[in-house]
Amino acid sequence: MKTIEPVSIWDNGQVLEATILNAYAVNVTLGTSATFYYQLFSQTAEGYVSQQVAQGNLSMTGEAYAQWEVDSYAWDWVAAQLNLTITGDYVPPVPPSPEPPVTEE
Repeated sequence: MKTIEPVSIWDNGQVLEATILNAYAVNVTLGTSATFYYQLFSQTAEGYVSQQVAQGNLSMTGEAYAQWEVDSYAWDWVAAQLNLTITGDYVPPVPPSPEPPVTEE
């Protein structure tokens, strides 16, 4: 998952803000093409992944497919197709450690 510059998504009469991109290859025809499934998510105030606000499929063919050798290229290609700017890797927040119970002596 990657963090992205916030983008507004219209969904059922509401404007939602997507800040997380997820994508993975769902079908690869070696030497020819790849299909990627993508999802855009909002985030909670604490930084956790919240609701999916958009999703779809993208097909990579031709020169783009021929140049795909590393994951970073695929991430950049997906972002470019969706007109998104990747700002970094999504790292979920670390939940606080529970406080040990106070015991009386």
